[in-house]
Amino acid sequence: MIRGFIIFIFFWIISVNAQSTASKNVSSFTIDAPQLKTTKKIWVYLPENYTTALKKKFSVIYMHDAQNLFDAKTAFAGEWNVDEKLDSLRAQVIVVGIEHGNDKRIEELTPYKNEKYGGGNADNYVDFIVKTLKPYIDKNYRTKPKPKNTTIMGSSLGGLVSFYAAVKYPEVFGKAGVFSPSFWFSREIFAFAEKAPKIKTKIYFLCGDNEDEDMVKDMTKMERLLDTKRCYCLHLTKSKIVKGGQHNEKLWRDGFAKAVAWLGY
Repeated sequence: MIRGFIIFIFFWIISVNAQSTASKNVSSFTIDAPQLKTTKKIWVYLPENYTTALKKKFSVIYMHDAQNLFDAKTAFAGEWNVDEKLDSLRAQVIVVGIEHGNDKRIEELTPYKNEKYGGGNADNYVDFIVKTLKPYIDKNYRTKPKPKNTTIMGSSLGGLVSFYAAVKYPEVFGKAGVFSPSFWFSREIFAFAEKAPKIKTKIYFLCGDNEDEDMVKDMTKMERLLDTKRCYCLHLTKSKIVKGGQHNEKLWRDGFAKAVAWLGY
């Protein structure tokens, strides 16, 4: 407990003193989240040509834990460099990052309760994205709103809730990036996936072989479960297991560009 608190303070001090690294095409706003009875800070990355290609519309990636995506100053243990990586790829995509709820993070990003950690409020969190945030984004930005142009992506608990959202709302999310998913949090996620109707959502799985002992096993199990419900020949899933990869921002940062490319951006 004390050791964990010291580590938290260490990274907090680093982040407070760090210089902002967010690019000029990253902005933020606050929006009411009635499903969660709170407000949410939202970060938005726009492609470099957004302000010049005025008739062009763009696909959208919704991501969790926005504090860790764009800016070293707000990241807990290193950022993903999402803006720099997409700039280098010249990817024609908008990224909408949703800040986690701090002490509400576990609650918001988990669809089922865990006996030790609680949680289980992901239905309201996902409904906020689908019923409040996405309509706002589609109204205020030049987006391609169809499922084939809408991705949800995250890591750890964010990977868990991305998978859950993709399966629950295939008519909204046509693609998903599922990094180091915390399927261990509740085994009910496997029953949920097994009972769900067959979906056409493209899913990119990523984890390291040096995470917890069940990570590779659980991720592989979920991928195979999906493949029993839809023909493997459709190539709707991709699984990447990184040798030596650990459960951290470096793994997810390094894997982001390949995931984006496979998902079609």
